[in-house]
Amino acid sequence: MNTLLAVITSLAVAAGPGASAAQPDLAALIRDAAPGSTIHVPAGVYPAGLHIDKPLTLIGAGRAILDGNGQGDLVLITAPNVELRGFLLRGTGADLDKENCAIRITGAADATIQDNTLEDVLFGIDVKESPRCTLRGNHIGSKPLDIARRGDTIRLYRANDALIENNTILDGRDAVLWYSTGVTARGNTARRCRYGFHLMYSDHVTLEDNDLADNSVGVYFMYSSDLTLTGNRITRNRGPSGYGLGLKETDRYHVEGNLFAANRVGIYIDGSPFRTPGSGQITDNTFAANDTGLALLPSVKGNRVWANRFLDNTEQLSVLGKGELVENEFDIDERGNYWSDYTGYDLDGDGVGEIEYEPTRLFENLMDKEPRLRLMLFSPAQQAVDFVGRALPAVQPQAKFTDWYPLVSPPPAPAAIRSASHDGPGLALIASVLAAIAAAVAAVALEPREPRDHSRAPVVRPSARPLAPSTAPSTGGAA
Repeated sequence: MNTLLAVITSLAVAAGPGASAAQPDLAALIRDAAPGSTIHVPAGVYPAGLHIDKPLTLIGAGRAILDGNGQGDLVLITAPNVELRGFLLRGTGADLDKENCAIRITGAADATIQDNTLEDVLFGIDVKESPRCTLRGNHIGSKPLDIARRGDTIRLYRANDALIENNTILDGRDAVLWYSTGVTARGNTARRCRYGFHLMYSDHVTLEDNDLADNSVGVYFMYSSDLTLTGNRITRNRGPSGYGLGLKETDRYHVEGNLFAANRVGIYIDGSPFRTPGSGQITDNTFAANDTGLALLPSVKGNRVWANRFLDNTEQLSVLGKGELVENEFDIDERGNYWSDYTGYDLDGDGVGEIEYEPTRLFENLMDKEPRLRLMLFSPAQQAVDFVGRALPAVQPQAKFTDWYPLVSPPPAPAAIRSASHDGPGLALIASVLAAIAAAVAAVALEPREPRDHSRAPVVRPSARPLAPSTAPSTGGAA
């Protein structure tokens, strides 16, 4: 190995800076290297089309460039224990049928792709039937194509136990997981993509502390189970779907401590939970300034939604279609959610409103059934419809749902809100609004109160709710 490094260094020194003749034949070095060797590649531009078929570590010195000149794939890895670090990879082909790719890993366990920059590439990193791979600290771009013609930035297929960490993903199609279990995606940033992360048939996956903004969809869970989404900032996802998080026929998911802000829809739920009643846990999240905070199809059952903050969403919760929303629970242990438009009161100072939260605005009800009416939001027509609904109880719709134990002040914000100021003034404003609400509620709480009249009849709430009482939320279990 030392001889190999000395040869590369002497070639670079002999030819001097900028002399392409000094650059080694990288493909030949890979072919001749002993398994387990480390190859330090000097700065320069090298032809791509490399095939790594033995355990090797390649380190690009001074951001060595692997250039495909717009043709084919750049690097193919077919051996275990390969590390590729510190390169600029650019210029794949643009053939969607061949899925031209910057880095393709197939049948190769324990690969590490770290600290690389990918630009002008169709597909970014494609991992197929290769367990325990690590993708860390990469900057992944795309080609300047229509979003439907771009390739996936990251694609895992039957790639179990992968770690996707601290990558920056820009202007691609999807980061997609297919049939991959035990994956962790942590600390990644995705901007201007179609899907920040898209899961299909992938179980036991954790997404934490990711920053997903300005995409069509932040995260979509489909046909998967045992999923955890915690501490993510999911904002301004406003494409044709515009979901911060979408759930389609998914089981046993735990969504906690996330920020959903300025999306078209914060969370969209269709057929989830799918097989396990009561296994959808949505708690301690902040839904702020979305067009719709939480949107559910009327057939959705089995979600537990509690201790969340719903702040000034145009519509806090929407039922998409005809039918009554039943068998979902909006409190745990007699503590519900904070709704910024709640007009009730807290007589006994326990932090829970004395009357339930039941949205019954007529215009909202009509808009859920006919989405085109959204064009009339904030217009005199909306005001007139809602006035009629208040003035004539006979036309007032039934409540879409009931939170029997609404909170009168927002629970303390998690880290996703406290650190939101780094992502621009909009999220910083949300954080300051939360602080102002908390301060105002605290000031009211300190005001002297009249002694409670114990002769008044207590508020009676139902003792039996649609779902069986839950203790601690569970996110594990076999499918």
